[in-house]
Amino acid sequence: MSAVMILDHISIVVASLLCAILAGVPLGVICYFYPAARRVILRVVDLIQTTPALALLGIIMVFLGAGKPTVITGLALYSLLPIVRNTCLGLDQVPDYLVEAAKGMGMTRLYRLAHVEMPMAAPIIFTGIRIAAVNAVGTAVFAAFVGGGGLGGVINTGIRQDDMNAILGGTGVLMLMALVLDTLMGIVERRMNSRTAAAPAYRFRVVRRLGAAAAAVCVLGLCAWNFIPQDADGLVLYQGEFSEVQLVNSMIQQLVEDRYDLTVTIKDQMTSKNNFDELVGDGHSCDLMYNWDGTILTTIMGLDTADIPEGRTLYDFVNERLQDKYDVRLMGKIGVNNTYAIGVTQDVVDRYGVAAISDLQPVAGELRFGAEQDFFTDAGSMKFGPFVNFYDLDFKEVRHVDIMLKYKAIEQGAYDVMVVYATDGLNKRAGLTILEDDRHFFPDYYGTILARNDVFERFREQAPDLEDTLSLLNGLFTDELMSGLTYEVDVEGRPVDEVAHEFLVGQGLLEK
Repeated sequence: MSAVMILDHISIVVASLLCAILAGVPLGVICYFYPAARRVILRVVDLIQTTPALALLGIIMVFLGAGKPTVITGLALYSLLPIVRNTCLGLDQVPDYLVEAAKGMGMTRLYRLAHVEMPMAAPIIFTGIRIAAVNAVGTAVFAAFVGGGGLGGVINTGIRQDDMNAILGGTGVLMLMALVLDTLMGIVERRMNSRTAAAPAYRFRVVRRLGAAAAAVCVLGLCAWNFIPQDADGLVLYQGEFSEVQLVNSMIQQLVEDRYDLTVTIKDQMTSKNNFDELVGDGHSCDLMYNWDGTILTTIMGLDTADIPEGRTLYDFVNERLQDKYDVRLMGKIGVNNTYAIGVTQDVVDRYGVAAISDLQPVAGELRFGAEQDFFTDAGSMKFGPFVNFYDLDFKEVRHVDIMLKYKAIEQGAYDVMVVYATDGLNKRAGLTILEDDRHFFPDYYGTILARNDVFERFREQAPDLEDTLSLLNGLFTDELMSGLTYEVDVEGRPVDEVAHEFLVGQGLLEK
């Protein structure tokens, strides 16, 4: 957790809050002026508030792309409800006799709003802003899913790895951030509510104005921070959610920078689907990404193994479709097959002696099965329904669990059988035995680097044999080897770059 990540998080919150104020206060005024519009506006902001944060960010990303603008827009929309409601409420509570007196003095509606009603309603409006600010601090963790930076990546990784230091550290920083922000805004709110205080002396008015000016400069500076272009020198990748992706990204960076005068920039963490969207098209913001051919087929292309023509391999079919439709290609298999796998606890192995998935059939009625939500969807032929039908399994109990929490759940004894990924180092920590897929239900998920077709021509002068350098990773791994590397990162807590460097040195691809 770096100072840059903390600054990113604060700047996202401040910028989104400023946008929400600029939009929310006028909307609240419209609600006050026009009762018919009030019903529509409040219903819309209510609906926005009930939309899941990830879904809202996904919708916005279609139009704005990945990065901070998407996050700021999403957080601003999420912050509208308390600001709009409190603006309307504050104006409604201005005493009628003051409004009538203002009318009697000949004030126009807008003049009356600016000089009488808004000052009277300001404390209640500010309370709504204060609520929105504190809520935004926590909601901003979702920025990590769309390449927006912030502290979300630290917390997500900590949950997945059961790293309590990372979880508590990230959460503690968020709590401190929210506490400081709430305290500062509380001081301002109390000052606004104090109408009986004597007028301050001249020097205190000067200090107050200087403080307000300094605060305004800080706010504008934090907002501007979001729009300073992120370093994107040379070859550009996005960081992935899982250790395997992070390890391969680090190896690409170290190999390329060791051989050429070419910088490799790894930008903020992002999900694989969003990363792919940023890789393809004329407005691309990265050049390479690491993924698995089965994931590309199902999650990214929305296809299924049944769509593969007879006699074609999944890898070749995906590669052909990528080149024809997206102008990107696969760089070859690095050797890992990170497919779905079925893991069972040591207790199940000891009691039933299972070694293959078929061995579960006679004992499934005594076992509890768990998997992440995605495995229970109807999309694709390699999910839960087809799986249990294929192997004729009828489990005693079937439970959904968040992908970030599933290893913790099985370590606590919540499940006997669980869907995992073959190369995940957390399988070892959880004491899981991976059963043989003896009837070959799950498709291949071979790890591979995706590259834009134009990338090697663009960097030909700086790195004339870049394609050959990237191909050095092909065939270098096995499932067991990658599982060991991810174990060092996820369980032993070693830095990704250190583990990647040590591996490359051991393979003779880098000097110490």
